[in-house]
Parts: sequence; C-alpha cells; structure tokens
Amino acid sequence: MAKTETHETEADLTGVAARTKPKPSIEKIGERKLKPSTLMMGHGYDPALSEGSLKPPIFATSTYVFPNAAAGKRHFEGVTGKRPGGSEGLVYSRFNGPNQEILEDRLGVWEQAEDALVFSSGMSAIATLFLSMVKPGDTIVHSGPLYAATETLIARILGKFGVNYLDFPAGATREDIDAVLTKASTAGNVALIYLESPANPTNALVDIQAVAASRDAIFTGEKPPIAIDNTFLGPLWLKPLQHGADIVVYSLTKYAGGHSDLVAGGVLGSKEHINTIRMMRNTIGTICDPNTAWMLMRSLETLELRMSRAGENAVKVCAYLRQHPKVERVGYLGFLADTPGMERQADIYARHCTGAGSTFSLLVNGGEKEAFAFLDALKIAKLAVSLGGTETLASHPAAMTHLSVPDARKQALGITDNLVRISIGVEDADDLIADFEQALAAI
Repeated sequence: MAKTETHETEADLTGVAARTKPKPSIEKIGERKLKPSTLMMGHGYDPALSEGSLKPPIFATSTYVFPNAAAGKRHFEGVTGKRPGGSEGLVYSRFNGPNQEILEDRLGVWEQAEDALVFSSGMSAIATLFLSMVKPGDTIVHSGPLYAATETLIARILGKFGVNYLDFPAGATREDIDAVLTKASTAGNVALIYLESPANPTNALVDIQAVAASRDAIFTGEKPPIAIDNTFLGPLWLKPLQHGADIVVYSLTKYAGGHSDLVAGGVLGSKEHINTIRMMRNTIGTICDPNTAWMLMRSLETLELRMSRAGENAVKVCAYLRQHPKVERVGYLGFLADTPGMERQADIYARHCTGAGSTFSLLVNGGEKEAFAFLDALKIAKLAVSLGGTETLASHPAAMTHLSVPDARKQALGITDNLVRISIGVEDADDLIADFEQALAAI
C-alpha cells in the first residue's frame, strides 16, 4: 500500500520510525469480493493521510525528508538491495513516490499480481526487464512478430553485448515451441522467454499454456521466466498470469492511459521477479513521474467502461468491413471461430481470452498505394500510430511502426504493404462505419 507520512511515535524493533499505514482497503463486502472496476476508486489510498483529499494529490517533489537518520539508513538498505523488498519508506523520486505506489497497487488488482512497477514508457519497462534478466552469453527466446522497437532492442542493441536470441512464430504449436526451446537450451543459458500476444500488428495469438508446458518439460532446476506483452488485450480480455506467464508487461500509454495524452509502462508479477526488476529500475531511473502516475490513476477508473465500449464498436465495424468488396481480410480475433484454416488460433482464443479487443488488422485489396489512399481519405479516424485511446486510429505498420524490420522478415511475419492497423475508439459505431465506407471508396 502507498503511504504518505511517517510518525516517529510508531517505531519498530530497530528504533526506526515506521511509516504510517493507510486504513486497509475494503476488498470484500461480506463474502463478496469486489471487482477491479470498484477497487479503482480508492484502493491503496487513505484520504486521512492527505488532509482528507478525496483524490490522491500529485506529490511534486524530488526527495523526501527522513524522520531520523536510522530511518534513512533502513530505507536505503531496501533501495540498494541489501535488504530485499524495496524501501519501507519514501526516499527519492527515482526510487518511489506515493503516486507511483498507489498506481502500482491498483495495477496489480486487475491481474491479481503479487506486485507491480510503473515506468516512464512501455519500452523503458521492456528494456528494464531485459537488463535485469539477461547477461552476455545468455539467450532470449521470443515469439514473433514483436513490436518493432522490442525486436530492435533484442537483436540490435542487446546483441551488441553478446545476448543471443531464437524465435518462433506467434501461432506455433507445442511441437514447434519444443523444438526452439530445446535448441536454445543446448546452446547456453536461456535467461528469458518473451512473448507478445496478440502480436503487433498481425493479431496472431501465442499459446501461453503451451509455452509454459514446454518450458516446464524441457528445463530442469531453475526455469527461465515467461514474460508477455499484454498491451493489446489486457487487463480486461486476457490475464496471462492465469495461463502460465510469470511476468506481464504493458505499454500503459495504450488502453490503461486511454486518452492518448501520456506515455508510461508497467510490469506485473511475483514479488521475487518484481524485486529483481525494481533493483534495475532504481539504478537506471526508468520510473514513471508523479504527474503521469496521477493521470493513470484517473484513467484506471474508467478503463472497463472505455475498453467495453471500444470492444462493442469493433464488433460492429469489423462485421461491416469483413463483407466489403475492397477488403481482402480482417484480422479480428472475433472472427477466428468461423475462419477456415484458423482452427489453431481459434482454440488459443477460446482458452485464453474473454474478448476480441478493439485493435485489428485490415488488409485492403492491392498494396501500399491502395492502403495509403484509404488512410488519406479517413475523416473521423486519425492517421497516427499507437492504439487504445478514446479516438479511432489507423496506421500503416510496414511503412511506419515496423519500417525498420527487414523486408524479408516482414514478409515472413505477414506484415504486408496492404495491411492497415486500426484501433477502434469510443465514437458512435455507425459514424465510424460511414467513415470507413467513404475511405474505401477512395481506393
């Protein structure tokens, strides 16, 4: 729980002033466990610790005053890792702060994670995860495709420091995964298995359960953790920790933020893994700032409402696009069950997901010329990268977000010139359909 004050009158056995604890959050009414959407309104925050303020204030400070020298020492024991678990008090804004701690508490609620950390961006979260887990000579096994910056980080940046990688396609079978993990295990130390599901931008799903079963069968003793980027569907429609993942990664910029007005990232998981990542975050300073954390707390209050409305809109829009004569295919998860050749993906979806989301791939008839004509004709949907905002966005991955990916790999992964990525917002669905209809007419 986040705290905002220390009182010298409450001392532990070391003589160090203990941090004033907030009142315990109400998580049950009788035997009824409260839902995350309810807990977002106050979990982890006690107004009595902040002059009765209904909402947490923004703690715009770079450092915090220690009640005494012994408390300062004990806090730094946690910050530096001499004592596990992180600081027991507020120290310095590179390490922790009330806004960040409340936000971390609330993020953990959605996936019932033991602990969570917030970061300055999704990529700083991913980079901090990698830096905390791997060393020269180690191997990362990952699904593909990944967000282009993640692929660049693994192959081009970590590769400079002697980190190796092997990958398998997002829709790989258990046998395919076994083969890759077996090869990796014989080549050296596998430090991390990293997944992204649905994959960006193809929407291909990874079988998390198969990956976990393969990992457990192939590795004896200490097993490499499984981390997954859950940005596209989480936390509403996919909860990877329930299917065998150990660590969940988010670009909080997207659905969690939801208003295209902030950049942030998050990592959730067991206390053991989070403590390892926290040590790296403390060192390199990739923590989210207080103002952004405050904005994210505001956004989490409406997360379920926003994602639900966007998901309902996507059902209607995709049903229209699917039958349009100028559309080759719609890569929408809700269509997997009745799409020939997609039985494997449909099975993964049925076991893992509770909703199809609102981000999908649209393949128009033609190539880059036709895709560009469609994008340039949009009037409501905005031509911009990113996703998960209240507004509808459309972009061209091959020429934009995945431009740096080699052409051969783009083709192998299905990132074609006629693929447009669309993130549906919360506008009126019929208005969006009218916009897509007139834009397709421009092809």
